[in-house]
Amino acid sequence: MTEDESQAAAEDLAKRLRLLMDVAVAESGTEPTYSQIADYLRERGTNLSRSRWTYMVNGHRYVQDPAVFEGLAAFFDVDAAFLLGENGAATPEKVSAQLDLVRSMRAAKVKSYAARTLGDISPKALNAITKFLDEEMTHMPEH
Repeated sequence: MTEDESQAAAEDLAKRLRLLMDVAVAESGTEPTYSQIADYLRERGTNLSRSRWTYMVNGHRYVQDPAVFEGLAAFFDVDAAFLLGENGAATPEKVSAQLDLVRSMRAAKVKSYAARTLGDISPKALNAITKFLDEEMTHMPEH
């Protein structure tokens, strides 16, 4: 793996981990802490240092440790193939739902901002803007 490939893999892993953290927040109302994650992995016989976790979640360094990936996948209740970004790995339904929610929230914010900013614009123009934004949001990439 070249240095560029390694950096790209590290950044991709970080995006997936942050997304899983967001899903965990949506499900439980709180973000999992490093200690909770490390304790879970320790119970499975795997060590995750704070520095390694920081590297992984911030995309600073690509970590290649199957035991850590398996443990993290179990902690977040997803397939390890998704966490690793393997080709053909399905996006878990709960992750897709979270992405859809975020897209909808972003679209709603943009629509609300546009309506406030544009003020006395005709309903026809507002409908055209809404239709355009809805179409743009459905064409956004998932990752």
